[in-house]
Amino acid sequence: MYIIAGLGNPGRRYENTRHNLGFITIDALAGENGIKVNMIKHKSLVGEGMIAGHKVLLVKPQTYMNLSGESVREIISYYKIEPENLLVIYDDIDLPAGQLRIRKKGSAGTHNGMRSIIYNIQTDLFPRVRIGIGSDRKKGLIDHVIGGFKKEEKKIMEDAVIKAVKAVELIFEEGIEKAMAEYNVKIRQAGEDGENE
Repeated sequence: MYIIAGLGNPGRRYENTRHNLGFITIDALAGENGIKVNMIKHKSLVGEGMIAGHKVLLVKPQTYMNLSGESVREIISYYKIEPENLLVIYDDIDLPAGQLRIRKKGSAGTHNGMRSIIYNIQTDLFPRVRIGIGSDRKKGLIDHVIGGFKKEEKKIMEDAVIKAVKAVELIFEEGIEKAMAEYNVKIRQAGEDGENE
């Protein structure tokens, strides 16, 4: 079994905010694969199903972002899952809006939800899908991440969620290397020259 955890904050106030892209992606992934994420277990909303022939548990921790690791630790312990069978999906201010970055392992960077997971399970040796939300120098960090999407970025972020769902499905169909090769593509920003790398 694999655990796919999308990070976010519970409650209506946070529903369509940048910091909830993990939740939004889990919902889209669930919809694409006919999985209902409606059971409450281990401080999370969860749903069991199949993706590309693999049994998966989709997880939306309900602990608030900074304590996401408590829920993930309980689930890993209960199902006796190895860390490499955990996949975490979350927003990233260090990537341009809409850009994906898939990694097999690594540090939490500036993300408090990932810090909590790494602290609680005592390893960073698990794959993750990061979805760029960019940063806004005019706003403070907190206002930016828990803010709603501006009109001009809605389409970019909707496309990013679709790409993230396809990337997760590809990880299960053909492996993480294939997904990294296909989706770790730099997005050209306005005013940049040259080709995508």
